[in-house]
Amino acid sequence: MSNPIMKVDLNGLVLHNPITVASGTFGFGREYAEYVDLNDIGGIMVKGLTLKPRAGNPSPRVAETPMGMLNSVGLQNPGIEYFIEHEIPYLRQFNTAIIANINGTNIEEYCEIAEITSKADVDSLELNISCPNVKAGGLAFGTDPNMVYKVTKAVREASGNKHLIVKLSPNVKDIKEIALAAEEAGADCLSMINTLTGMVIDINSRTPILARGIGGMSGPAVKPVAVRMVYETAGVVKIPIIGMGGISNYKDVVEFMLAGAGAISIGTANFVDPRVTKRVLNDLTSYLKSNNIDNINDIVGKVIR
Repeated sequence: MSNPIMKVDLNGLVLHNPITVASGTFGFGREYAEYVDLNDIGGIMVKGLTLKPRAGNPSPRVAETPMGMLNSVGLQNPGIEYFIEHEIPYLRQFNTAIIANINGTNIEEYCEIAEITSKADVDSLELNISCPNVKAGGLAFGTDPNMVYKVTKAVREASGNKHLIVKLSPNVKDIKEIALAAEEAGADCLSMINTLTGMVIDINSRTPILARGIGGMSGPAVKPVAVRMVYETAGVVKIPIIGMGGISNYKDVVEFMLAGAGAISIGTANFVDPRVTKRVLNDLTSYLKSNNIDNINDIVGKVIR
């Protein structure tokens, strides 16, 4: 059997394979270039960007947990202008989609960074309205369907025709109503899930390990929650979904895609194995061949309900 078709079309964002890397886990790509060929990755969701440079949260800001980790990095980044000037030209050397993760503390700020970034040479914007580890914005927007609609609608208008992904928080009562609000407001695609909120306490000092107390939990422990939310969301929206949350091998990829994800994103596993994307892609291709599946898209949403 010849190699299966791996290209996916996420409502206008075409990736040569469905493997992307999650924002905040892969830097701007160059940090991993000595370990993996960036040409083998369908898309890179770059480190979260803000209008101005940010130093991030005080340390400690990472804590290991069973089957995962907590982070409270706080969107440390060099700012959007630096990204446009220095990081985009580097990434354009490679056959991979550039997905800019944008952040703000209010709707006006989201719109300003969206307008700037939409004019840059990126393939998509990922609107992060669900970050649990910053003091303002993020979580407040992503947990209220009315606010999700308002910020998505405003960013949709500010970004023109640029492909727009909305990143959803799992820390909500009903993920379906959040997803529908984003879709109604003009999102082209959804990415989900962002991290759960969690906490780790040092039993000797009796203090939280993270300087800010709580942080975002990621890794294999969150995967069943993520798969369930992708499954529920795929049942109500018409736009594609990029599934993420604890993916570390090809079986996880297949599971997410059966649940309804049109593509996936690998996050925490990059810290464990910087070559995980290549391994997963090779194993996924072998799985499709061994099961006589000619096209990766043929498994999307094909879980038996």
